Amino acid sequence: MRSVPHFINGARVEESGHSPVFNPATGEVIAKVPVPSKSRIDDVVALARTASLSWGRSSLSRRTNILFTLRQLLVEHTDELAALITTEHGKTRTDAKGEIARALENVEYACGLIEHLKGGFSDQVADGVDVHSTREPVGVVAAVTPFNFPIMVPLWMSANALASGNAVILKPSERDPSVSVRLGELLKESGLPDGVFNVLQGDATTVQALLEHPGIDAVSFVGSTPVARHVHEVASAHHKRVQALGGAKNHMVVLPDADLDVAADAAINSGFGSAGERCMAISVVVAVGDVAGPLIDKIATRLDKLRVGPGDDPASDFGPLITQEHLTRVVSYVTSAPDDDITVVRDGTSMASPKGFFMGPSLLDGVRPGTKAYDDEIFGPVLGVARVATFNDAIALVNNNPYGNGVAVFTRDGNAARLFSRQVHVGMIGINVPIPVPIAAYSFGGWKNSLFGHTHIYGPEGFAFYTRAKVITTRWPEASESQIDLGFPTTR
Repeated sequence: MRSVPHFINGARVEESGHSPVFNPATGEVIAKVPVPSKSRIDDVVALARTASLSWGRSSLSRRTNILFTLRQLLVEHTDELAALITTEHGKTRTDAKGEIARALENVEYACGLIEHLKGGFSDQVADGVDVHSTREPVGVVAAVTPFNFPIMVPLWMSANALASGNAVILKPSERDPSVSVRLGELLKESGLPDGVFNVLQGDATTVQALLEHPGIDAVSFVGSTPVARHVHEVASAHHKRVQALGGAKNHMVVLPDADLDVAADAAINSGFGSAGERCMAISVVVAVGDVAGPLIDKIATRLDKLRVGPGDDPASDFGPLITQEHLTRVVSYVTSAPDDDITVVRDGTSMASPKGFFMGPSLLDGVRPGTKAYDDEIFGPVLGVARVATFNDAIALVNNNPYGNGVAVFTRDGNAARLFSRQVHVGMIGINVPIPVPIAAYSFGGWKNSLFGHTHIYGPEGFAFYTRAKVITTRWPEASESQIDLGFPTTR
């Protein structure tokens, strides 16, 4: 059985595997992931700390050239990387290539690091006194990433962290870890010095060790809300800066004046892409007024045309779920829905098979607060419809939800859209856009239980997170000047 290696100090490091990696399309175990010992973790952190010292002093032009080279290599190896993602995650090849394209955007943004890391300068703030500021790397960053985007999220973190002069220890998901090793090799090929980017495989015990390790300066995390809360609490208690992005329950509000065909298309695309295993997937359509009936009919008609199959089959619209355990959990939300007086409009659970972790698209009518299908983050191909009477009811429903990652509104009314965007308590909002993931120049992050720590990921806030500000006040007195003054210094 193949063991997925670590990537340490510029090379693959083999170690006996422990936890299984599945091909979700077949259910077969195709590899195993090692769990490093404490001494291995200590050695990697020490290596990264040493590497961070010289990398942090490297020129900005050198870093820029390396990132430009990485971008080109990612383009050249897109097919290879997408195949790795499809094999271990299960998403379609097209979807995997889309993930790589969004990762490229973040690398391209990081290539502008000379602009992003500029400080400020104030001349003559007092007689003969100047003040300027710089931004310096924090040191060693632990990047803990989820299974659903095995190359995009690592590059959300690593591109800005490396551009800022930090060393990175990536702990990828044990569900689909192989593409992270190839990322390390491509970074080495780009000219990144050994030890600056390392991939440490493992499980929850590995993450815990990194959160507590005194050699780690900052932690970036994306995952479920309970784990994000834990990561934030533990890392903060160990005096690290931390950004921890949690789960979501993304609503798509459809107002009575909306184009229902456009809205139905959006519900299908955003609800069932990647089998619903996206933190920005729409999981609840909020039908306002009388639109519920015709909207559900249009969604169901489109849903019936979806084809579920292996991700390497070009005819597949979406592939399997990540594990049998997760499949069983997702199926339970559909089978238990009638107990909560929820109508199962379409039941995709009959596709469930032990030979592959497949589930067909499911549609539920009548989800509402207090029911499992509404309250929980399902993270699968299950779309719920909630019915509300008014625009204000829709806003109240969104705002009362404990998550605040993404939300969308479909309408032709510009004023309604403006009011909606101002009144909802959510971090990322789409107006006739169902998956409002910001471009790389704007940071990604939610509110409420979707974010622990105050800093969003990538973009401007990413550079701020991975650097510390330093302010230097300078005065060059004339040779003959001598003065004793014990008063508090002022600029007057």
